[in-house]
Amino acid sequence: MKLESLNELFIDELEDLYSAENMIIRALPKMIEKVASPQLKSALSNHLKETEGQVVRLDKIFDELEEQNDDLDRTDKKCKGIEGIIKEIEDLLKEDAEPDVRDAGIIAGAQRVEHYEIAAYGTVRTYANLLGHNEWARLLEETLNEEKSADEKLNILSTSINLDAKAA
Repeated sequence: MKLESLNELFIDELEDLYSAENMIIRALPKMIEKVASPQLKSALSNHLKETEGQVVRLDKIFDELEEQNDDLDRTDKKCKGIEGIIKEIEDLLKEDAEPDVRDAGIIAGAQRVEHYEIAAYGTVRTYANLLGHNEWARLLEETLNEEKSADEKLNILSTSINLDAKAA
């Protein structure tokens, strides 16, 4: 696909995020199942619900985009970045690890996911603003704020979990 405009790049990035969010929705339950820390389990469970809401926001944007472009398919793209991060997390989950050490590794993987999403949502929000899609920019900003909040919660949890892993 040749990208000839900021609008085309915007759509391409949205498709990447749509793929990423759906991969995350499939991966989070596997992570939650392996978590030992009740606080981390709760944080990941809450973020799973947030992620489902983030897909709803992306669907709203795609519904409007598809009204303008019949050829658009939100499921065409596969997010290779998140796919790789999730693969690393899945490999960790298969390891014979102490529970606190596994939790520390899950936090590290989850933060890599959050940082990818923070960068991606910040970018598409900026594109939406530049393209005059103020409502879409607001929706994307809402998701960006949730991703930043999730990252901050993981930072807070990592303090005690990393210390527990160190003692293991």
